[in-house]
Parts: sequence; structure tokens; C-alpha cells
Amino acid sequence: MKNKKKLKGKDLINIGIYAAIYCVIMTAVAMLGFIPIMMPLLCVIVPIFGGIPYMLFLTKVDKFGMITIYAMIVGLFLWITGMGYWPFIFGIICGVITDLIVKSGNYKSSKKNILSCGVFNLIIFGNFVPMFVNIEAYFSTRQSFGQEYITKMTDIFANSWLIPLLIAACVVCGWIGGVFGKSLLKKHFEKAGIA
Repeated sequence: MKNKKKLKGKDLINIGIYAAIYCVIMTAVAMLGFIPIMMPLLCVIVPIFGGIPYMLFLTKVDKFGMITIYAMIVGLFLWITGMGYWPFIFGIICGVITDLIVKSGNYKSSKKNILSCGVFNLIIFGNFVPMFVNIEAYFSTRQSFGQEYITKMTDIFANSWLIPLLIAACVVCGWIGGVFGKSLLKKHFEKAGIA
């Protein structure tokens, strides 16, 4: 069967390309984080726009493990760019779960693919774990942001009710992004022969 084949060079190239596109979107949206109140909105904006390359990537997926590697690359990118190791851990866990969801739909189910988009985007929540665990330690190595910024961020992330809200935002907006990405696939990418 197709999904039992080993990963090939072409698969790894596709993983790298789409992970890079997703990371570019994340980086562009993350610039909004310089405005403290916009930081939690990353859990809304990134999943919606990240749904486009993710859903396009799924048209290339036919083997278990491809999404896990994609998610690990995203998590590793976030770790390397200073967000700590939590996104990488989330990348591994969410990647495996997402791979299982997509595989359960035989790599062809639109509903399962959209469902998986919500789970995949929980990686974004990994960025915020250090702020909820120990925000003082998080900002102790980021004094260059300035005390006013740190104080505002501390006030925002002192609210524990924000945790379930951010998790829900990642999942729900991931679904929205999945639907949006699927819609664009039908309207534009398939016509252009890309998907």
C-alpha cells in the first residue's frame, strides 16, 4: 500500500518546502507580537493563514511520519528562534497525533484533514507555555524588550483563564484555516495544477 512505503527524497523535499512556508508565515505574524496585546492573537492568526500551506502539503502526503517531521521542523524552528523547547515537544506530540488522524482517513478524507489542521496548530500554544510556567525566568534573558513591554506581557499572561482560551483558539482557528486552505485548493491550486 502507498502509506507503507518508506520516505523518499521527494517526500523530504516536500516536507522542507511546506515547513519553510509555514515558518515564514509564523515569522511574519510574530512581528505583531511586539505589541503586547497582539501576542495572544498569534493563536488566531497563524492557524488561519498557516492552514493554506498545511492543506496544500497534505495533497503530497501519503506516508505516515511526513506530518510528524513537518511538525518537528516547525517546533525546532521556534526553539532555535528563542521560544524555548516547548514548541518542539508540542511538535512531536501534535505531529504524531495529526499523522494518525490523516492516516485514519486514508490520506484522502477532507474532514479528517481539516480536523488534523486544528490539532497541528497546537504547536503555536507551545510558545506560551514558558510564560504561564515562569514568566519572570522567561523575560530574565529578554531584558532588551524593555521593562514596559515586560510588565504588560506579565499582566496579560498572569491570567490562567487565558490557557484554555489560547488552546481553543489554536484548534478552532486551525479548523477555520483548514477550511480556508481547502477552499483555496479547489478554487486556485487545483486549476493551476499545483495541488
